[in-house]
Order: sequence, then structure tokens, then C-alpha cells
Amino acid sequence: MERLWAPWRMKFIEELRERGSGCILCELAAQGDDRKRLVLHRGKRCYVVLNRFPYNNGHIMVVPYKHAGELASLEPGDYSEMLSISSHAVRIMRERMEADGFNIGINIGAVAGAGITDHIHMHLVPRWNGDSNFLPVLGETKCMPEYLEETYDRLAGDFSKIGK
Repeated sequence: MERLWAPWRMKFIEELRERGSGCILCELAAQGDDRKRLVLHRGKRCYVVLNRFPYNNGHIMVVPYKHAGELASLEPGDYSEMLSISSHAVRIMRERMEADGFNIGINIGAVAGAGITDHIHMHLVPRWNGDSNFLPVLGETKCMPEYLEETYDRLAGDFSKIGK
């Protein structure tokens, strides 16, 4: 049996345990210091936030404000805005981060990989040719080339123009 090592996930697990009740995605949606919360954009039905535990530099999530664990619980306007914002996000990250491609998806349920199971959200993970090199495989280490706050500052200006 092969093992996948993701030591950064322990901090994520510990934060979920400490949180207890309450939804982190609902808490992030509340008005506050967007830079501190890493919220890049607020739309009418969804917002965009940098993932604090990214799979790759620039990993964002498009999150509906509506607290729902299933796609069927969302309104058509929620879907529409999620896809519209995702389209803008791809364009922005191609321009600002020179991303070569993207993984985009929604994990529904813990067995499908959802770390937050009761609030649906879409992941957008920018990818670059050669970003999966030997380091994660042999060194059991993922190299993140930029601090989250620097990525936030790089992207925030462009995300503020969505819908304007």
C-alpha cells in the first residue's frame, strides 16, 4: 500500500475540531477584514476566498452565501454566479499568475474528499506545467512558492472588478 502524506492537513483537522459547531464558510461570509479572511471578492450570491490549506499556490474557493450541503439545495442563481465568478477567476489567474491550466471541482460528502461537508463550495486550483515534480513524491513535501497574503495582494485588485 502506498501512502499519501499531507502533513499540512493536521492543522486543518485541528481547526475543525476546535471550531465545534458553526460553519467556517458562513463565518468567512460575514462582513469583516477581507484581507485577513482572504476574501477576494463578494458577489450577490457567492464570494471568493483563498484556501488556507491550498493544494497549489492560488487555490481559491467559490462559496455560495447560502448554507447548503447539497447542490439540489441551491437556487439556479447560485449556480449561475458560481460559474460566472469561476470563469472570471480563470481569466484573472491566467493573466496574474500565468497559470497553464486548472483543476475545478466540487467535493460532496466526506468520502468524496470534502473537508467541510455541510456548506457546498467549488475549488479552483491553478496548475503549471511541471508543478508536480519529485518533491511531493520523494520528499513528502509540497512547496508553496508564495505566502497567502502575497497571493491575495496579487489577485485582489482584479477580483474587485468582477461584475463592474
